[in-house]
Amino acid sequence: MALTSEVRAGFVTAAATLAVGLLTLNQALVGVFYDDGLYAGLATALASGHGYVHPNLPGLPGAVHYPPFYPALLTPFFGLLSVKSAAIAGKVLNALLNAGAAGLIAWHATKTELLGATVSRWVPGAIVSAAAVAIPVLATQGVLFAEPLFSVLLAVAVIATDGGTRPWLAGAAGALALLTRSIAIAVIAGIVCFLLLRRAPRRVIIAVVLPGLIAALAWGLWVTTHARQIDPALALGYGTYFAHVSQAGLSAVAANVPDMSRPLEALAFGWIPVRGLYGILATVSLGVGLYGLWLVARRSAIGLSLVFYFIILAIWPHPPDRFLWAVLPWLAWIWAVAMFELWRRWPNPRVRVPIAVLAALAVGGYLHYEYRGFSGRGWDAQARAISANFAELLPVVQNLPDSAVVATDDEALVWLYSRRRAVPLYLESYHGRELIRPTPAEHRAYLERMGVTHVLLASATSPSAIELRGVIGAYPSLLTAIYRWPDGRWLFAVNRGQ
Repeated sequence: MALTSEVRAGFVTAAATLAVGLLTLNQALVGVFYDDGLYAGLATALASGHGYVHPNLPGLPGAVHYPPFYPALLTPFFGLLSVKSAAIAGKVLNALLNAGAAGLIAWHATKTELLGATVSRWVPGAIVSAAAVAIPVLATQGVLFAEPLFSVLLAVAVIATDGGTRPWLAGAAGALALLTRSIAIAVIAGIVCFLLLRRAPRRVIIAVVLPGLIAALAWGLWVTTHARQIDPALALGYGTYFAHVSQAGLSAVAANVPDMSRPLEALAFGWIPVRGLYGILATVSLGVGLYGLWLVARRSAIGLSLVFYFIILAIWPHPPDRFLWAVLPWLAWIWAVAMFELWRRWPNPRVRVPIAVLAALAVGGYLHYEYRGFSGRGWDAQARAISANFAELLPVVQNLPDSAVVATDDEALVWLYSRRRAVPLYLESYHGRELIRPTPAEHRAYLERMGVTHVLLASATSPSAIELRGVIGAYPSLLTAIYRWPDGRWLFAVNRGQ
């Protein structure tokens, strides 16, 4: 049986994305980007029978920051394999998931012909493939982040909704996406609004909403029950997402809205040294992208899903970069939809010249960005540097008593490889748009509550070093240096009662 052109496009896109993903696998330590270490710790706790808890923290408090689906997928790896082997297995899984998401999007983009019936059938797949192997996307899938799984579930939910015949599949995918990344609430909201605009039958809307509602209630009950176990000083890193919004309020909106498109602009126009030209091209490209979003929103659930997605990012008091990489293939396709539509609407050569120039600059700039990234192994440069640092530190930490509790950066990484309890050294909170550091007295009280016996300063230039210097200045007899590495890295013992 011959494969249709859209199926071939999906397979080719998935295969190309997978090949690049496997070629760029790295052996960095788990936990170099913080969240990946926490995911691995949760998987280890599940595999060892402790439940959904943070095993690195004293008292094993219940996990309320991260939904459980991705750690549950990692559980067999960390239950049966060494940490090193489990990390490789998890990264291969992420490469497969990223390839699967790219293949589904390419298949759907080819089938729906939103680029136009006259456009060659290989073009959607080429666009999606290029976005799926962007250096930031490869960096995201090269550590144990949940984004690749979220991307697959998002693709399934959107495709099932657009098809109109499998509402329960769309609902189930949306529910699992919500149990993977909480921002999937935007996906469910977008799908429901899309169906309402289509005047879909009530049973279809219920089939989409009900699984997500059940998932939200179940996860919400867990969070409500266990949230008080998290120390207030750890609210941003380990507490519920409401802690971020309640502390920052809506103060992030003014900074986030202008910053929303920055990561995408850097991919295409980061090579342009002239600030004015960069600003013009970035503004025009943003307008093209918004036009594409308006075009796609009328025919696909991804349009309104991304609208709600961006609304959440506008409120969220953190940079949008990582969230955008999870949907980059969709964004690239939507931008291309707008460009092809503009090309068709204005056949006048004088009008088409600027369109062609913009496309050439964007594609050329992106290829330049990718070339530089692949030349310098940009997908794992930071991970390798952090791994090399902790590879020097861990042997000393492993020699500490089993009862030791270490305050450090990347505490989940330290726990995974030393099995010594580890808590964050760096603390922060928000007061509106302002980032607040604890006073030395507050920091000391936190260290005492956590039962910290040792402090590991992994970098002399980190924010943790600034806070630690404040504590040492206020309480000079609290810590005793017991080991020193080059470049100002130290291991201290905590003197109780000082």
